[in-house]
Amino acid sequence: MTESMIRRYTGLFGIIASLFIVVQVPLYFLYETPPDWNILTRSLIGITGCTFYIVYFIGMRQLIRHVDPAYDWIAGVVQTAGVLWVAMVFVPQSMEVGAAISVDHDLDTTSAGPFAAAQYLMQGAVSRLLMGLFLIALGIAVAKLGLLPRWVGRSAYVLAVINLAFLPAVFFGDDPADFYSAQGWGTTASMGAVWSLWTLAVSISTLRTARRTAPVAPSMAAS
Repeated sequence: MTESMIRRYTGLFGIIASLFIVVQVPLYFLYETPPDWNILTRSLIGITGCTFYIVYFIGMRQLIRHVDPAYDWIAGVVQTAGVLWVAMVFVPQSMEVGAAISVDHDLDTTSAGPFAAAQYLMQGAVSRLLMGLFLIALGIAVAKLGLLPRWVGRSAYVLAVINLAFLPAVFFGDDPADFYSAQGWGTTASMGAVWSLWTLAVSISTLRTARRTAPVAPSMAAS
């Protein structure tokens, strides 16, 4: 597979994945106590988007390796952190859907129900750590190899710092209505929104760079 093809597919799947999460996040704020259809819909949208993210993370690894095979180790960190983050999304989403289906009344599955407390670290601190690891690794790859525009690397570092800044939120309770808590809307939903918008911008940039790296046809080169 050529570099331009890797960039094209990585950018395309990144755009699709990002748009799914952009659509999902607002669904968490429609109801104080969401009905089952809301929980099921937003969860299906979320896990579908994250499935596309798996392809995006693999594409990022392939792109780094293609630009410089010596950076395969950092490419492996990028892919592994990304895929593990997807797993951290799949599990809480499954818990929310399970609670919504098994309980015979409406409830906020992020803060109530049989599985709510088990989600705190996965949706909060663990996800923030994995996202921070991915961003730092990608930032290093961009800075060292120049495989994407400079703003991608710089913004990755900034976003990594913001993610890591939410780690101490575990000491500030679990009220989802609070911005800064283990399960707060700042720790979880807002970071999901920022992440999806960032990956959307990076994916568009990646797709645009595919044109610059496309091989020149022999006839055009001769002319």
